[in-house]
Amino acid sequence: MFFVTKDNMPEGYGFSTFGLTHLIWLLVGAILCVGACLLYKKLGERGKKIMLTVLGSYIFFQEMLKNVIVAAVGEFTPGYLPFHLCGINILLILFDVIKQTKVVRTFLYYIGIPGAALALLFPNWTTQPVWNFFHLHSFLIHILIVMYSLILVTSGSVEIGLKSAFKSVLLLIALAIPVYGLNLLWGTNFMFLMRPDKGNPLELFENLLGNHLWGFPILLPVVILIMYLPILIFKKIKK
Repeated sequence: MFFVTKDNMPEGYGFSTFGLTHLIWLLVGAILCVGACLLYKKLGERGKKIMLTVLGSYIFFQEMLKNVIVAAVGEFTPGYLPFHLCGINILLILFDVIKQTKVVRTFLYYIGIPGAALALLFPNWTTQPVWNFFHLHSFLIHILIVMYSLILVTSGSVEIGLKSAFKSVLLLIALAIPVYGLNLLWGTNFMFLMRPDKGNPLELFENLLGNHLWGFPILLPVVILIMYLPILIFKKIKK
């Protein structure tokens, strides 16, 4: 059962959204993220660089390990490639480890944190029991994506503003165009551009408006505003 994928997992072994297992994971994730941010602030410059390098490299390694295991059990398909939003964030985190840029770091804040947080709040791996590799991997990898991005912001390593938010949205659109092409080519559903998963907030727009894609232009400004307001309030208080 430990290496059974969600496509082959029998019914009755999973967990419920916002059930005890789910809530414990959310609590553990919050504690780990806060602890990591506090630890990072106490480190010197060399220690900070080492921590980000180790964390970013481990995130990438964990994702590659998942693909190796899926291939080993003979179930690898193009859908496992890192072209979902969180998979793209993993690649951007690896890029940030190698070369730090404002565009990537602001993208990880405005897009990476909400994307990973929504995946944690509305997981699509609820068929997987606790002692299953893909259950553990899915929770852990999304927690670490949030952690990496929070460390950058709370330490003041990236300047957050509305101009950078606009650039993040443009980068998201630029990424979505080739990803949509890959979906057509492989029959995949990267970035949920083709259909919403069950329990995904985009499903609401599918039911109400007939197409889940309406959710992107409606939700994206709301997400940007939610991410920007705490920064704006903090700046006002600091002044």
